[in-house]
Amino acid sequence: MFDTLSDRLAATFKSLRGKGRLSPEDIDATAREIRIALLEADVALPVVRAFIKQIKERAAGEEVSRALNPAQQVVKIVNEELIGILGGETRRLRFAKQPPTVIMLAGLQGAGKTTLAGKLGLWLSKQGHSPLLVAADLQRPNAVTQLSVVAERAGVSVYAPEPGNGVGDPVKVAKDSITYARDKVHDVVIVDTAGRLGIDQELMRQAADIRDAVSPDEVLFVVDAMIGQDAVNTAEAFRDGVGFDGVVLSKLDGDARGGAALSIAHVTGKQIMFASNGEKLDDFDAFHPDRMASRILDMGDLLSLIEKAEQTFSQAEAEKMAAKLAKGPKEFTLDDFLSQMEQVRKMGSLSKLLGMLPGMGQMKDQINNLDERDVDRTAAIIKSMTPAERAEPTIINGSRRARIARGSGVEVGAVKNLVERFFEARKMMSRMAQGGGMPGMPGMPGMGGGPGRQKKKQKQAKGKQRSGNPMKRKAEEQAALARKEQAALGGGPAQEQPEKFELPDEFKKFMG
Repeated sequence: MFDTLSDRLAATFKSLRGKGRLSPEDIDATAREIRIALLEADVALPVVRAFIKQIKERAAGEEVSRALNPAQQVVKIVNEELIGILGGETRRLRFAKQPPTVIMLAGLQGAGKTTLAGKLGLWLSKQGHSPLLVAADLQRPNAVTQLSVVAERAGVSVYAPEPGNGVGDPVKVAKDSITYARDKVHDVVIVDTAGRLGIDQELMRQAADIRDAVSPDEVLFVVDAMIGQDAVNTAEAFRDGVGFDGVVLSKLDGDARGGAALSIAHVTGKQIMFASNGEKLDDFDAFHPDRMASRILDMGDLLSLIEKAEQTFSQAEAEKMAAKLAKGPKEFTLDDFLSQMEQVRKMGSLSKLLGMLPGMGQMKDQINNLDERDVDRTAAIIKSMTPAERAEPTIINGSRRARIARGSGVEVGAVKNLVERFFEARKMMSRMAQGGGMPGMPGMPGMGGGPGRQKKKQKQAKGKQRSGNPMKRKAEEQAALARKEQAALGGGPAQEQPEKFELPDEFKKFMG
C-alpha cells in the first residue's frame, strides 16, 4: 500500500546525500517533495500541513545544522514525525479486571468486521485467552452464518441464538452473550455489529444501544484502509455518534493509497490498534507506529520478523539444529533442510517476510515476482527421495535423479540444481555454526570467529614482519636500502618515490 509513498520519499532523500550542510533552499525543496508525496498518497490536508510544518521547523534547527550528516538527520526527523502522526506508542488492549472483557466492533458496511472478528479471536486465543464471538449483526443476509464459519475456521466459540436476515433483536443478543460467556468461562467477548453508513441515524442509534447494553471495555472502529480520506470523515461521524476507543485497519495489503492509515489517528485522536494485511485468518497483528514508519522509509521491520520467527520456531529444535551443524556439514541432511524450509513457510508469505528486511524497497519488483510455489516444488523433490538419499545426497546419481524427477513432476536438471544448492548451503551454515563467519567476510561479533581473528591481526601488526617469499623479501630489502641511501644523501627522512622504483628481474618474472 505504501510503495508509491516509499519510492517518492526515497528519491527525495537521495537528492540530499553528499551535502555537507543544508541550505534553506534545500530544506524548502525537500519539504515540497514530501508534501507532494503525502498528497498523492491521499493523506488528509490538515495532517500534511501539520507534518510539513514540524519537519521544516526541525530541519532548520540546530540538530541538522550541527550534524555530521544532515541528510541522515532529516531522515531521522521524518521517521520520528511519521511515528507521531501514526499514533506514537503502540496502544494495547485494555482488559477488564473482572472477566469477561467486552470488545465491540463497529464500522461501515463491507469494511470487513465479520472476518476481522475471527482474526481477532484467533489472535487472542494465541495469547492464551478464550474468546467468544457474538453474532449481533442481524441485518445483513447470512451474516450470522458467515460469523459461524469464520469462528469454526479460527477454532473459537460463537454465540448465535438468532438466525439473522432481519430476524431478532441485536441489543438483546449482545446483552445475553455476557451471561453466556460467564457461564461458559470465556474471558473475552467480541461483539460483531451490523455495518452501517455514517448518515444512517437508525443504525447508529442501534449501535449506541448495544454499547449502552454491554458497556464494552473497548469499542473498535473497523475501517477499510483502501477508501482514502473518506475513512477520516466516516471515523469522525462514528466518533461523534457512537464513540470509539481505537481503530482497526482492514485490507492493508491492498494496492490503494495509504492515506487513511496516515490520517485517521491524527485527525480523530484515536490510535490504530490492529492491522489486517491479508485474507488468511493469521494475517493480523497489533499495529506498531514505529515499525510502520520504518517500513514506509524502507528501513525494514526486523522486530516483527523476529517475533514471527519466535512464534514459529521451537527453541529446542533450533538448539538441536545448531549442535548438528557444529559437529560438521555431513550431520545436516535433506530431512533437516526440509524441516527448516517448512518452518519458514509457516511464518507466512515469503514476499512479505522479505519485505520486512531493510533496503528491500529497491528489489520490490523481484519480490513481487517471487513464485511461492518454488518452495512446494523443492519439498516435492525431497519427499520423492528415499530415506538413504536424504541422509546422504552424494549417492544420487543419474538414474536416481531421473526417478526423483518423475516422482516429483519436475525436470532432471531441477533435481541436480537442488542437490548442488543444498551442498553449498550446508557448507556455509556449518562454517557459520563453527565460528567461521560468512564466506568472504571478516568475523563478526556474535557470529563466532571474530575476536580470535582480530587478535591474530593485532599480534602481527606489533612489529615489522618479513615476507616468507624469498623474491618478495629481496625486493623489500632493496627498497629499504635505497631509502637509507637517499636519506643519507639528503640529510633528512627518506622520501618514498614509488614511480622511480624498479623491481628485481626475478620478481617481475614471478608477477608476470
